[in-house]
Amino acid sequence: MNASATTLEGKVALVTGAGRGIGRAIAVTLAQAGCRVILAARTSAQLEEVKKEIQSSRGEAIAIPTDLTLDDDISRLVEESQKMWGMVDILINNAGWGKRAPVLRGKLEDWDQTFRLNLRAPMLLAKLLLPNMIAKGEGAIINIGSVSGKTGEANGAAYSASKFGLIGFTQSLYEEVREEGIKVAVILPGFVDTPLIPPNRQLDRSKMIQADDIAQTVHFILTSPATCCPVEVTVRSQRSPYR
Repeated sequence: MNASATTLEGKVALVTGAGRGIGRAIAVTLAQAGCRVILAARTSAQLEEVKKEIQSSRGEAIAIPTDLTLDDDISRLVEESQKMWGMVDILINNAGWGKRAPVLRGKLEDWDQTFRLNLRAPMLLAKLLLPNMIAKGEGAIINIGSVSGKTGEANGAAYSASKFGLIGFTQSLYEEVREEGIKVAVILPGFVDTPLIPPNRQLDRSKMIQADDIAQTVHFILTSPATCCPVEVTVRSQRSPYR
């Protein structure tokens, strides 16, 4: 994005995990900023609700149901997006999943799903969308990580490992494409009040980060001057949510 461009008006943004939580908040915020938004997630009904919410405020959005653990679905998502609106200017890799279990009781299928969704899907989407960004000389890729990608915790090994990997991927990709004018960043939230945090965690949800807080962080990165890139942004709760 050139040095004078602080507006997102007319940009095409692809948001994964857009049906609820952080993804929904990001999609709505980007639409309000003038982006045309592509909504991707597995649940069609949720995507349609978000699309209607955006359109009710005169924003533009399309919904493409996608299983991001499947390579063919990811390829189809990119093809349909480009067929509809041409180049994708902004990629927000938000979709994520993790099942808490000690390593000794962890199921391989859960590990595989965690890595495919949290790490492989962002890598593949970036690989498919980067050529057009490089050709245009601008673009942005923002990965939604976690503070668990900095510090592991018991019963969360697969999730933490995938988020550690996402940070490494972000840092490497930034070095590869920074000279092409493409912003690459990772946001590391603490506990966010979304359905991903189950009720049995015994946390005070009123003290958690809100999904809109992360959406505003995305907006901050995207509208930062072309002379800088906030490569890694950690967002923590102001007050501890532990009861």
